[in-house]
Amino acid sequence: MTRAPSRYVHGTSAEEQDRLDLLNRILNDASLHELALEGGERILDFGSGLGQLTRAMAGAAGPSGRAVGIERSQEQIAGALRLAEQAGDSDRVEFRQGDVFEPPLRENEWGTFDVAHTRFLLEHVPDPLRVVRTMVRSVRPGGRVVLADEDHDVLRLWPEPAGVEALWRAYIETYTRAGNDPYVGRRLPQLLHEAGALPRRSHWIWFGGCAGMERFPLLVENMATILEGACEEIRAGGKLDAAAIDRALSAFRAWGKRPDAALWFAMAWVEGVRPG
Repeated sequence: MTRAPSRYVHGTSAEEQDRLDLLNRILNDASLHELALEGGERILDFGSGLGQLTRAMAGAAGPSGRAVGIERSQEQIAGALRLAEQAGDSDRVEFRQGDVFEPPLRENEWGTFDVAHTRFLLEHVPDPLRVVRTMVRSVRPGGRVVLADEDHDVLRLWPEPAGVEALWRAYIETYTRAGNDPYVGRRLPQLLHEAGALPRRSHWIWFGGCAGMERFPLLVENMATILEGACEEIRAGGKLDAAAIDRALSAFRAWGKRPDAALWFAMAWVEGVRPG
């Protein structure tokens, strides 16, 4: 079967690794709360990246639990292994390099996992349904399939900084030009259903804040880093030139220091089960 290659617009630079580390620190506690692991689960994490959440899930699953992370980037796997060794939890987590469409599982591993999980992956692949079908195949009957991803139309900034709305729209278009879906978050229950799972819960994981909150500067820095990292792709779209992008980014960073600034955003989170 042929398919268009996945295209990750953010790259794997050192700056991008720092952003991903920041993002994990902000979101992991909320993600673990929603997962509500009971202990002993075998977890398969699709698109595990630097592996912070993979390791956290393994930890929440307890001494008898285990997590396997699937990641295509060798740079990301090297970072994940280094972090796991530093944290001393390498014995409960394994990282394998491979494609999420055809994950490197042994024949006797298919249909045995208790949980298949992915976060911030489906927005970056041209065929998210194929990934979800693979996830459903990987869990046992009654096993859980958890999808967490973004709907980029959810973002609201107030008071609106000059030029940032146009910049965000141009950023969204980098996804569509790559053949990916920047609004996939709203489709997650549908993807579970079409993949043969039974959707049973949907939720938002809050990813916003306002001036005065401890994490607000981190949120501003994360969004600025995202947009700065995508500048080349944004310029390629022809809607904004370098000067317009720079003005919007400067306005955004200045907005982030306002005492009345508020950023409203959330990650869509859904859970389904494999029937059986």
